[in-house]
Amino acid sequence: MDITRKADLKTVNGPEEFFTGRVTITGQFQRPAPSRVAGAIVHFEPGARTAWHTHPAGQTLIVTEGVGWTRLEGGPKLEFYAGDVLWCPAEHKHWHGATPHEGMTHIAIQESVNGSPVTWLEKVTDEEYLAPLASEQAEPGYGPGSNSAN
Repeated sequence: MDITRKADLKTVNGPEEFFTGRVTITGQFQRPAPSRVAGAIVHFEPGARTAWHTHPAGQTLIVTEGVGWTRLEGGPKLEFYAGDVLWCPAEHKHWHGATPHEGMTHIAIQESVNGSPVTWLEKVTDEEYLAPLASEQAEPGYGPGSNSAN
């Protein structure tokens, strides 16, 4: 058994090429083979977000604090909350981050394929980020407690 103590976790700034706004990444890990699991605790200040990206084996986000937004390419923008668990299927282009007025923290868990857990793409534009939420477009089934993000 290997335990990394909280005091020993390293925190780094999210690279500017992959994030917009202030993002910190804590406790980033990649488990040794035969495991393919990688992950980290990621904190987004208000207005911060990822670039568009994909994961070769999908990604689970466990939201621990705040409120965030996410969107799969071609789908509606969804809001999520502390306590929610998100699943993004393999190879689906998406982004996620905080709302403009509230920060958000999640634990990100994904598997590596051919040595990489993520493929980074172009940055999310302000227009994409600030687009109306699905709930603001009067679509039923979105919002707190909904399973419509699947």
